[in-house]
Amino acid sequence: MQTILGANGTIGTLLAMELTDYTDSIRLVSRNPKKVNEKDELFPADLSDPLQVDKAIEGSSVVYLLVGFEYKINVWREKWPRLMRATLDACIKHGSKLVFFDNMYLYDKAAMSYMTEDSPVLPPSEKGKVRQQIADMLLHDTKSGKLEALIARSADFYGPRNEKSVLQEMAYKNLKKGKRPNWMIDADKIHSFTYTPDAARAVAILGNTATAYKQVWHLPTSSEPITARKMIDLFNQEMGMSKKVSVIPMWMLKILGIFIPILREMPEMMYQNDRDYFFDSSKFNRQFSFTPTSYEAGVRETVKAG
Repeated sequence: MQTILGANGTIGTLLAMELTDYTDSIRLVSRNPKKVNEKDELFPADLSDPLQVDKAIEGSSVVYLLVGFEYKINVWREKWPRLMRATLDACIKHGSKLVFFDNMYLYDKAAMSYMTEDSPVLPPSEKGKVRQQIADMLLHDTKSGKLEALIARSADFYGPRNEKSVLQEMAYKNLKKGKRPNWMIDADKIHSFTYTPDAARAVAILGNTATAYKQVWHLPTSSEPITARKMIDLFNQEMGMSKKVSVIPMWMLKILGIFIPILREMPEMMYQNDRDYFFDSSKFNRQFSFTPTSYEAGVRETVKAG
C-alpha cells in the first residue's frame, strides 16, 4: 500500500497516476478524496487529528506528504508542526517510509541565484521558518534511525490544470480573459519554474527507490535561465497574443493587501522576485537520467489543457 496524504491536489492527482507503475494498491487521503485510478482506496480523514493520521497511514509501505494548508502564516504555525509530528509518529509506529514534498522557502536568500540541495538554510521569512522547523523534525527522526524518509523540493509550479501556480494565477489566467498578465516586483530576474508532471513523476521514482532515502532532492526543473517576462512571453506566443506584462511594485502590493487577504501574505516572500531565482536539479537528473521538460514544451502542454 502506498498512501498519499493530501490527495487530489495539484501534485497528488498526478502522483496517483504515476504510482500505478509501481503498485496497484494506492490509498488517497483527504477530507473528500476522489478516485484517480479505478482501484484507488478512498480514505476520508481530517488530517488535523493525529488519530486519523495514524489510521490513514496504518498498513502503508510508503507515505507521501503532499498537504497544502491555507497560505496564512498563523495557519502554518498552528497546523504544520502538528501534522508533521503526527505523520512522523505514525510512520515510525507502522514502519512506513515517508516522502515529504517541500518547497525552497528555508534557504538563505543569498543563495537564491543558484539553489542546490546543499544551499545554506537560513529562512528570511516567517513561512520559511515554519518550513525549516518541520524539515528539521523529519531530518532529526531520520538521522536517529527511527524511520526512512526523504525530502523532495520544488521551485514555483506551473503545469496543466494547476490552481496553485502564482505564474498561472497572475499571468496565464489573465491572458485567457484577454487582460494584461501580471508579475510582482521585477519580471526581468531569472526565475525557475518546476513543471508539475515532471515533479509528480520524480516523486514516484524517489518513493520507490530504496537508495533515495535519507537525502534531500531537488525535483527536475529545466536548467534554462529564463526570466518571468520571457516565461510569460511563451504563454503569449502559444496563445497568439502579445500582451505586455504589468509589474506590481511592492508599495502597490501592500495596498492591494488591504483589500485582498491572500496578498497580505506576499510582501515577506518578495525577496524571491527581486533577485535571480535559479533552482538546480542536476543531482536528480544525473542519478535518474532524467531530462526535465523544456519551458516551451511545458507552456505548450499547459495551454493545450486549457
